[in-house]
Amino acid sequence: MATLPVISGRQAVSAFIKAGWQIARPRGSHIILIKPLEFYTLSIPNHKELDRGTLRSLIRKSGMTNSEFLSLLN
Repeated sequence: MATLPVISGRQAVSAFIKAGWQIARPRGSHIILIKPLEFYTLSIPNHKELDRGTLRSLIRKSGMTNSEFLSLLN
């Protein structure tokens, strides 16, 4: 399993957008992403640094692997 880097919320949003997610709305300090034909959303904290556990949970919820997510960061 690839170790996850410490990234910002904006960097995570950019990677998820590359994977087909769309920004639904900003809500307070979080950015809500949706994917067409999916029944769930991703709520990404808009922080300078995301905890690795939070990032891992978001990746798992999106249906991607850590390696797939890391390839989208570059």
